[in-house]
Amino acid sequence: MDSNSQSSPFITVYREKCPLPRYESAKSVEKALLHRHSTRSFRPDPLTLGEISQLLWAAQGVTHNGAFRTAPSAGALYPLETYVVAGNVRDLPPGMYRYQPKKHQLLQVLAGNLRGALCKASLGQEAVCQAPASIVFSAAFARTTGKYGKRGIRYGHMESGFAAQNASLQAVSLGLATVVIGAFDDQEVSRVLSLPAGEEPMLIIPVGKGRE
Repeated sequence: MDSNSQSSPFITVYREKCPLPRYESAKSVEKALLHRHSTRSFRPDPLTLGEISQLLWAAQGVTHNGAFRTAPSAGALYPLETYVVAGNVRDLPPGMYRYQPKKHQLLQVLAGNLRGALCKASLGQEAVCQAPASIVFSAAFARTTGKYGKRGIRYGHMESGFAAQNASLQAVSLGLATVVIGAFDDQEVSRVLSLPAGEEPMLIIPVGKGRE
């Protein structure tokens, strides 16, 4: 961990190198597909940093050649940014963190438990309050529209779907539950999470141990 300040909307107060991802599990892809379903009620049990690490790698982690990622991206331009809104994660103080795929590390951008404010911005959906953490995808569409024009916006939406499915299937493999939320107030989510100009919120994925 280290601390420093940056002259950007983000003030870096905490860095955490994530545990290395694992590439094998006892549950097959077919089993994960069979058991994946949306869960909107979560137990208060905390997540571990290892579980967060694995979920983030599944969503947007670096794979072969040290450049490509787990989710396909038009032109390998990667418009997505991946954040964790952590409220109850062992060894990770409450706050919002940006995932840095190439370094496989988390960079704190906001401190404090933001789950309540994010829940309100998500039209009061209790899953966001209950889950110990949520993964949030935003898109910087300029990365793809610069090459593909308006079509690049569609590619960004497609990529967020790929990443969300990856994270959801990985959650099943870890014995966790998720729900993919697309109903929220875009401007309010951007405000609560202090998203920089040029980034638009795409999806919110509460994750934890389901009550079912």
